[in-house]
Amino acid sequence: MSQRGQRMQGQPMIVMSEESQRVKDKDAQEHNITAARAVADAVRSTLGPKGMDKMLVDSMGDVTITNDGVTILKEMDIDNPTAEMIIEVAETQEDEAGDGTTTAVAVTGELLKNAEDLLEQDIHPTAIIKGFHLASEKAREEIDNVSENVDTEDEELLRKVAETSMTGKGAELNKERLSQIIVDAVQQVTVDGTVDLEYLKTETQTGRSAGDSELLKGAVISKDPVHDNMPKSVADADVLLLNEAIEIEETDVDTSVNIENPDQLQNFLDQEEQQLREKVDKIVETGADVVFCQKGIDDMAQHYLAKEGILAVRRVKKSDVGFLKEVLGANVVSDLDSATAEDLGHGDVSRDDDDELFYVEGENSHGVTLLLRGSTDHVVDELERGVTDALDVVAQTVSDGRVVSGGGAIEVEVARRLRDYADSVSGREQLAVEAFADSLELVPRVLAENAGLDSIDTLVDLRSAHENGDERAGLNVHSGDVVDTLDAGVVEPAHAKEQAVSSATEAANLVLKIDDIISAGDLSTDKGDDEAGGPGGGMGGMGGMGGMGGAM
Repeated sequence: MSQRGQRMQGQPMIVMSEESQRVKDKDAQEHNITAARAVADAVRSTLGPKGMDKMLVDSMGDVTITNDGVTILKEMDIDNPTAEMIIEVAETQEDEAGDGTTTAVAVTGELLKNAEDLLEQDIHPTAIIKGFHLASEKAREEIDNVSENVDTEDEELLRKVAETSMTGKGAELNKERLSQIIVDAVQQVTVDGTVDLEYLKTETQTGRSAGDSELLKGAVISKDPVHDNMPKSVADADVLLLNEAIEIEETDVDTSVNIENPDQLQNFLDQEEQQLREKVDKIVETGADVVFCQKGIDDMAQHYLAKEGILAVRRVKKSDVGFLKEVLGANVVSDLDSATAEDLGHGDVSRDDDDELFYVEGENSHGVTLLLRGSTDHVVDELERGVTDALDVVAQTVSDGRVVSGGGAIEVEVARRLRDYADSVSGREQLAVEAFADSLELVPRVLAENAGLDSIDTLVDLRSAHENGDERAGLNVHSGDVVDTLDAGVVEPAHAKEQAVSSATEAANLVLKIDDIISAGDLSTDKGDDEAGGPGGGMGGMGGMGGMGGAM
């Protein structure tokens, strides 16, 4: 061998740049699991009826006070790739089931915590991943077996589902009133067993209590008429939805006009006036009594419209115009010249001067608006989050028709069945199935913890009840007793539980599959501040969860 060849032996081949960092094998898994658990710990105290709220302040100083898992994780300033993967779990859960985001994230964190114990026993990640996958499939199957099919027109049951979803959130104080409104709203937008939440809009208003919230048939537009002399209410109106400004058309290029005498100026102004007059005439020609315009309306055009007795509203939100289209059966007109009577929608437009709102009701509309009221902006924002989740959950129950007992009952029952199933699983995967069962029991443990109860005693009592055949035994956090939660009215949709199990398992397996982290730059989440990184600081400059340490 040549001397050069001998020199190359024993020297590591460097293929990465100096700035890049790499963490391998157990260090990588440990880092990822620590990051994922930090996210789960950030939201677990919000779980259940006795869960606490988080105050989140963004870089602009805007404050959000919430109990909603997905909102907390989205608003937190997280700068860690693994943590962001866990946040996706919450977002998926929100999109698919509407509620259960905190449960999904907390279970993901617990799965990874239990996986870490197995990794320390030298069980290969592949065996853990396979075991978790088997357990997830079995858990979904058992949720279906335990779930109860319900009559989707059973209003009392749907109200209980809504109340369970709102318990522990800002909406809880008025949950009886709100649950009835929510059930009515979902029934209004259900056609042939299909729920279409496109036809349901939520509006918020401050100044009154949440108990004054109401359900209105049709749309609510929070705007004023553009002119004092316009009618404020029009019964049986022909409504024009316009996506064009009723203003002088601006030229695309800069132009200047040389005016040498007053007549020329008057002529110029007359032409502009004529242009506006023609636009208003076009509206009159269609036969419209009411105009909802997405853009601006010139002062002179306002005057002409008022003289014609037409009610006009300007700068209406695009989403409101889209909803009005559904409510009134109208077309949105983008070019006035082509507008005809066929583009108009039909309905009643009435004004509530106390609330400064227009109520718009269509003839054949099944569109409804949920008007939520609260004393302050923060109260009404949290109320809206709670009600939106409850709406999704009730809609899901109507579509799916299956419910399960809440209060940790379903988790303890599925965990018990998974332990029986584990005996039939061969190899090391059996330990992963058992670890999965333990992870599900995090839910009743945290429910008890957040209620100030002893979580171990609670779990022992729950397990004992389920071993004795009481499949619906869950925790009543108010009394601390184990009760039949379905009878007690703590009811959750089966679909949300199935989705939480799927999302948590897939996210945990995704994290476990990573054995090497290669970063083009500094892997630290808190650049230059090694102290904040805590125990993670030793991992090749990973900085641990420094960025998250400040967020919680």
